[in-house]
Amino acid sequence: MYLSTEAKQEIFAKHGKSAADTGTTEGQVALFTYRIAHLTGHLKKNKHDFSTQLSLQKLVGKRRGLLAYLYKKDIERYRAIIKALQLRDIIK
Repeated sequence: MYLSTEAKQEIFAKHGKSAADTGTTEGQVALFTYRIAHLTGHLKKNKHDFSTQLSLQKLVGKRRGLLAYLYKKDIERYRAIIKALQLRDIIK
């Protein structure tokens, strides 16, 4: 796969509680953001790759769901992850 175990651990260590804790919402959002950026780059080169396009749409939906959950549960953590990943210009 394009993302090695060490790279995943680095993402979780930076945005989650620790490198071993892969279940935090922030860690999952960060991982999805990395994967979305990778798939977006692929689709810019391969415009007719519809299976990748579907995968990208599913990932965006999963990330949106996790961000909605985080917004409802803890607004400060939501604002921190949005700012860290630079997902939106305007923070609610």
